[in-house]
Amino acid sequence: MPSRKYADGEVVMGRWPGSVLYYEVQVTSYDDVAHLYTVKYKDGTELALKESDIRSQSSFKHRKSQSSSSSPSRRSTSRSRSRSPGRPGRGRRRSSSQSREHKDDKKKTIQETSLALPAVLVWFKPSENNTKRYNGEPENTEKNDTSCIILEQKLKPDLEVKHFEQYSLRSRKDEKKKEEMYSEKKIFTTVKTIEKAPLKTKELEFGGRIGTFMLIFLLPATVFYLLLLCKQDDPSLMNFPVLPALESLWETRVFGIFLLWFFLQALFYLLPIGKVVEGLPLSNGKKLQYRINGFYAFIFTAAAIGILLYFQFELHYLYDHFMQFAVSAAAFSLALSIYLYVRSLKAPEEELAPGGNSGYFIYDFFTGHELNPRIGSFDLKYFCELRPGLIGWVVINLAMLLAEMKIHNLSMPSLSMILVNSFQLLYVVDALWNEEAILTTMDITHDGFGFMLAFGDLVWVPFVYSLQAFYLVGHPTVISWPVAAAITIVNCIGYYIFRSANSQKNNFRRNPSDPKLANLKFIPTATGKGLLVTGWWGFVRHPNYLGDIIMALAWSLPCGFNHILPYFYVIYFICLLVHREARDEHHCKQKYGLAWERYCQRVPYRIFPYIY
Repeated sequence: MPSRKYADGEVVMGRWPGSVLYYEVQVTSYDDVAHLYTVKYKDGTELALKESDIRSQSSFKHRKSQSSSSSPSRRSTSRSRSRSPGRPGRGRRRSSSQSREHKDDKKKTIQETSLALPAVLVWFKPSENNTKRYNGEPENTEKNDTSCIILEQKLKPDLEVKHFEQYSLRSRKDEKKKEEMYSEKKIFTTVKTIEKAPLKTKELEFGGRIGTFMLIFLLPATVFYLLLLCKQDDPSLMNFPVLPALESLWETRVFGIFLLWFFLQALFYLLPIGKVVEGLPLSNGKKLQYRINGFYAFIFTAAAIGILLYFQFELHYLYDHFMQFAVSAAAFSLALSIYLYVRSLKAPEEELAPGGNSGYFIYDFFTGHELNPRIGSFDLKYFCELRPGLIGWVVINLAMLLAEMKIHNLSMPSLSMILVNSFQLLYVVDALWNEEAILTTMDITHDGFGFMLAFGDLVWVPFVYSLQAFYLVGHPTVISWPVAAAITIVNCIGYYIFRSANSQKNNFRRNPSDPKLANLKFIPTATGKGLLVTGWWGFVRHPNYLGDIIMALAWSLPCGFNHILPYFYVIYFICLLVHREARDEHHCKQKYGLAWERYCQRVPYRIFPYIY
C-alpha cells in the first residue's frame, strides 16, 4: 500500500478538477482505499483529489523565485527594459529593420508560448469592478479575496513571460494593466466552465446499499398496492386488498401494446423536427445536443388517439387491464435498468454519474452508473424523462374519463373528472412546451440513469400520478360549481408560482447577462455561477417545490374527503420534495461553500414561508 504524502491539516496547493487552476487548500482526510485526499478550499468547498493533483507550497515558491532570478543574459534584458521605450535612450536609436526584427521575434515568441504552454504563474485577486460586472448591478456583498494561481505545464524552459515585455512599445503601466485584464478574463472564463470531474461517490443516499436494495422491491410493491386498493369498494389504507393470482397479472398482448407505445414515442423522438440545443457543460467540457420536439410528439400522439377513437377503438381497455399494464411497464423498466448497468461498465470515467459511482453494484444499479447513456444520438435518459411516461399519463387519464362515462352511463364526464384531467393536462403540456428547461435539472446534470429513474419515468409517473382519475372511476364524487371554481383558483396559484419560479431560474442559468434579468440580484460563487436572492428565489429557497405541492393538493381536492387514498400523491410529493430539498441543500453547500451559507442567511425559509 503506498504511503500518503500529505498529512491531515497540512496546507498545500490543490488543482481544481477539470482545470489548470491551483488554489490554497487544507488537507482534512485521506481515503486509504481510493487513495484520495479530501481537501477544503478557502470558501468552504470540499473536494476529493488525487495525489497528482496536489503540490506543496514550497514548489510554487521555488518556481516564483526561479523566474525572478536572473542569469547574465536576463540581467542584460532587465537593464535594457529598465529604459522604457517611451524615454529617450538606446531604444530610440534602433534602426527600423532592427525594430521589425524584434517585433517579428515578439510575435513568434507569443505564438510559441500559446502553443507550448510555458510555466506561467499569475496571482489574481478579484476586484470590486469584477464583482459588480458579474452581479449585473452593484451589490453590498463581501469581496471575494481568494487568490488563485494559474500553473501550466512547462515545456520550454528558456521561455518566460518576460519575453513578452522585452521590446514592448507600451508603457510599463499600460502593459501591466493589460496583463491583469487578460488574467482576470482567463480566470473567470476558466472558472465559469469548470465542472467537477466524476469521483467515487462517498456519501450514499436512500439508506445506502441496504436501503436501495429494499427500494428495488418496495417501489413496485407500493404501486401494485395502491392500484389494488383503488379497485376495492372500501379503499381504506388499512383494508389490505386481496392479492390476485400471479398468472392474471401478465398478459402477452398487453406487454406488446406497451412495447408498441414505447417505440412509437421513440419514433416521434427521432423525427427531424424541432430545434437542436446544447445542454450544460459536462465534466470534460463537452456539451451534448438535444432535439426539442416533445410538444410535437404530444400533438402526433393526440392525433393517433383521435384516429383510434374515430374507428371506435375501446380505449377503456386500458382501465380493464390497468394492473397488467403496470406489471408490463415494471418488467420493461427492470430489463432496461439491467441493460443500462451492463453498458455502463464499459463507459469512460468522465461519462459516469457523480452520484452513482460508489463501486457498490446494488447502489449504482439503483441510482444509475452512467450519466448520459446514448445509442448514437438517441439519449435514453432524456427520452424517458418526458415522453413515454408523461404523455402516457395523459392517455391513462383520458381512458379513465371514458371508463367512468361507460360504467356509470354518463352522457358527459363528472365535474371532478374534468378538473383532474384538465389540471394534469396543463401540467404535462407545460412540461413539454418548456422541454428545454429540463436540461438544467439535477435529473439530467447530476443523476445517472438507473433503476430509480427508469422505474420512476415508466411506471411511477403514469400509474401513480393518475391515481386520482383511477379513484374517481370506482368512487365518483359530486362537487358544486363554486367548489370547482375555488379548486381551480388553488391550482392556478400553484401553477403560477411553479412556472414563474422555474422560468426565472432557467433564464438566469442560460444567460445571466440577459437585459430582461437586470433587476435580479444574486450572490456570486467560486464556481462562476450566481445564487438568486430576488424574485421567487429570494422568497424561499425552493419556490418551484412550493408550487408543485399546491398543484398536487388541487389535483386531489376533486376526489372529496371520504378517503385519504387520493391524497397519497400529496403526502408522497411533500416527502419527495423535502428529501430533494435536503439533498439539494447538501449538494449546494459542498458546491458553493461560504456563498451558500450567505444565501441561507438571506433566504431563511426552504419551501414553506414562515414555516419551513
